[in-house]
Formats: sequence, C-alpha cells, structure tokens
Amino acid sequence: MKPIWIVDDDQSIRFVLEKALLRENLPTRSFTNPQEVLKALTDAPESEGPQILVSDIRMPGGSGLELLERVKEKLPGLPVIIMTAFSDLDSAVSAFQGGAFEYLPKPFDLPKAVELIHRAVEESQREEVAIESVSAAPEMLGQAPAMQDVFRAIGRLSQSNVTVLITGESGSGKELVARALHKHSPRASGPFVAINTAAIPKDLLESELFGHERGAFTGAQTMRRGRFEQAEGGTLFLDEIGDMPFDLQTRLLRVLSDGHFYRVGGHSAVKANVRVIAATHQNLEQRVKEGVFREDLFHRLNVIRLRLPALRERREDVAMLTRYFLQQSAKQLGVEPKRIADSALRLLSGFDFPGNVRQLENVCHWLTVMAPAQVIEVKDLPPEVLAGAGAGAVALSESPPPAAEWSPPVPLTMPPAMPAPAVALPIAVPEMPVANGLGVPATAPVADGTGMSWEGGLRREAQMLLEAGRHDVWDVLTRRFETLLIQTALANTRGRRIEAAQKLGIGRNTITRKIQELGLDDL
Repeated sequence: MKPIWIVDDDQSIRFVLEKALLRENLPTRSFTNPQEVLKALTDAPESEGPQILVSDIRMPGGSGLELLERVKEKLPGLPVIIMTAFSDLDSAVSAFQGGAFEYLPKPFDLPKAVELIHRAVEESQREEVAIESVSAAPEMLGQAPAMQDVFRAIGRLSQSNVTVLITGESGSGKELVARALHKHSPRASGPFVAINTAAIPKDLLESELFGHERGAFTGAQTMRRGRFEQAEGGTLFLDEIGDMPFDLQTRLLRVLSDGHFYRVGGHSAVKANVRVIAATHQNLEQRVKEGVFREDLFHRLNVIRLRLPALRERREDVAMLTRYFLQQSAKQLGVEPKRIADSALRLLSGFDFPGNVRQLENVCHWLTVMAPAQVIEVKDLPPEVLAGAGAGAVALSESPPPAAEWSPPVPLTMPPAMPAPAVALPIAVPEMPVANGLGVPATAPVADGTGMSWEGGLRREAQMLLEAGRHDVWDVLTRRFETLLIQTALANTRGRRIEAAQKLGIGRNTITRKIQELGLDDL
C-alpha cells in the first residue's frame, strides 16, 4: 500500500500521527515543508507516491493551500486533508474550494483523525478502481443482466444490416444503442444520421427526410438533400417513430420496401442505400389498434426488436453511471471530479429516476456545480431525489410487516430530545430475524407495555407529528430510530464501537459518523 504523506513543521504533530497510523498498519512518510513534498513528488515513481496527503496550512516556506493547488495539478485524484487551527476556518473554506477531501481542525482528537484518514484511504482505493473502470469503459455502461442482454444482441447484430426497432422509456439511452449498432456494423465507415421525428413540424418533416427540389415550395431556393441521402452508405436513426404523421408513414414504408424515394417536388426516383434503425417510447401495437400507426409499417420496422430497460430496472448500474457522469461533468466544466459517499450512492440507487439515465446525468451535472465539498454526501443530493427517497421510505413503513420482522428491545417512542438533521437515511429493515432484548428470537412484532407493537408505536408517533403540522417527520423519526439502535448496540458491547458496528451490520466509519451526527459522542 502507498504511504500516507504527512506535512507539518511541528515535529510533535508528525510523531503523534505517525505512531497512530503505524498502529493501524498504515505506512507513513513525513515532511517539514511544502518544498520537500513537491521535490518528492517529482522524484518518486508513481508506485511510491502518496495514498493520502495530510498537510498543515501554515508552515515556513509555503502554505498548505498553495501545496494543495500544486499537488492537484500533478495528482488530481489524490485525497488531501488540510489541518487547520480554529482561527483558520476561512482557510478551510478555501481548502474545499481548492479540492481538499476534508479539513482537520487543530487541536484534533487523535481517534477522529485516524478515522478520517481511514475514510480517505477507502475513498481513494474505491475511486482508483472506479476511475480505471470508467477510463476503460465502452460507449455504453451496464453490468445489470438486462443490459448484458442488450450488449449480446448488439454483438449478434454486428455483421447484419437488418432493420432494428429499439423500445424503451424516454431518457433510457436509445440513441446510444443505435450508435453502438452502427459502430459495430459493416456500415461503420459510413455516416450516422439521427432525426427526432417528434421534434420537427409535420410540414417540414417530409422535406427533412427526403429533401426537396428547387422551387418545390415557397422558399425552396435550391435543391436540398434530405436525411436519407445524407445517410447514404451508413445508418439513419429515426427517433420517436411512433409520433410520425400518418401520411408520412406511407412514404417511409415505400422506402423500406423497395429502397427508392422521391424528393419533395421531384420526379426522379433516388436510390437509398441506408440501414434504418427506429426507436420509440410508445407501445406501437397499441398505436396500431388506435389507427394512428400503420400496421404494415410496424411489421416492416419490427424485424428485430431491442427493449432497453429503465434505470430503475438496473439499479446495480447506478453507481458506475454516477461516477462516469461525475467524471464527464468535471471534464466539461474544467474542474476536479467529485467523489460520492456510499450513503449518497445508496440513496441514488433507491430513487426511481422517471427520466432514466438522462435524469441521472443531469443530477451529476447539478452535483458537480452545486455540491459544496469534494465528497458528495446525502445532504448534497437534489431535492427531488431526497423527496423521492423519503416517499419510498414512508410507503415502506406503512406496509404490513413480514412474518419474521426485526424487533427493537424497547418501544420506539422516545421523549423528543434532539433537533432533526437536515437529511436522514432511509430505514433498512433486515430480512432475517434476530434475538430481541429478552433473548428470544424475534419472530413477531414485540409489544410494549401498552400491548402495542413497535410498528404500531411508529405509526402512532408519525400520526401525531403529522397532525401537529410538522414538516420534518421523516427526519425526526429516523433520528430517533438510529439513536435507539446505536445506544442499544453500544450498551450491549459495553461501549466498544467496532463490535457494535459489526453487530449492527454496518461499517466502523458509518457508526463513527452516525455517533457524531446524532450527538452521541459521550457514549
């Protein structure tokens, strides 16, 4: 493993961090000023460079912020932790703007410092894998079985010129599939021409598709080649074919049938050497039944049909796509790519994305601009994602419990003590039964002293808060739930946090962060 580089002119700080990290089996290398670091970066091979850089702000011979800027030029993906005195918090803001992973206020609590460095190391290792996979990514991304089926179909069609109909919801990436079919076809050296038949007015669409002769209509000053001629020898992609006007469907059918067409106002047939790929988000069979789409054209287009899954059907791809789009957005804006925390990724993966991949791409672009720090947390996600996740969790709480439901050892009702955080994570209910506080397997909801189950208590609390006109019910109840879980686990393990995290089924980073967020540091 690469070492943690520590930069501080204070020998005692370096010594304390070195010893603490050594106990965690994390190698270190120390420096007293920024010049030494920059020289080491120049001299050291990449394999011996830093895994993490921890730097003070104020040092003789240079500033930590200047060092941050120089290091980011050489290693843009390197997590940098800036150490700063409380009086330097303005500098901490500058550190975040310069791309720092996090800042560590002095004097710092050593276990918290080590925990932060661990988090940075994990983030670094995860991002290294993610960046490698993104850099080696093809024009389409997807590990979900449904997407693998699409990839296999593209492979099978790679040597074919057959007409293909791509179906799928808006924003699911139908044009990407069409481009991939063209790229891996015998026509790859020819042009790929795309036209959205729903975006062009009916009066202009015929001319756009087939071209027109000079004088064919008012304003036709010269002969113009249409999309069929522009795609000669290549592929014509007809997007939203279900919205094509009925009379134009007849002309398209004729081209697909005999390979000839006439320009608007023309009298000589033009030969079309074009492969047609069509796409729609509509149910064409239903459109045929309604009499707005020609049945013979439907059968002509429906030679091979590829259905592209919605993003909610391939949630396992959300993490990969998110990192890819964050990289792309950063490249477009000329900034350093942001990282995203696992908790935020989980929330994104649970969102339904009605706009599919296009909506996720827009969310990533929004996060690149709007997220305040280099690591995107749950609270940084856009309001529609947070609202969607909250609605899903409320629906979960209202559904009847399964036979083997997890049961907390005490009722959920707790005296309102602490203010709610800005954003809370959804409640994850384990599927397997565990022992309750009485040492008995929890095979059914446990009742409190009033005979009410904990689910009933939750519903009652939610109802009371809602009737009181509160608008933070989700945050309040989630905070109490998490507080109760952590308090009970820590009591069970006599305060041993790592053991408590293991019993709860969460990471030690997660329980440490939750303890800080919930104000439970005294436990």
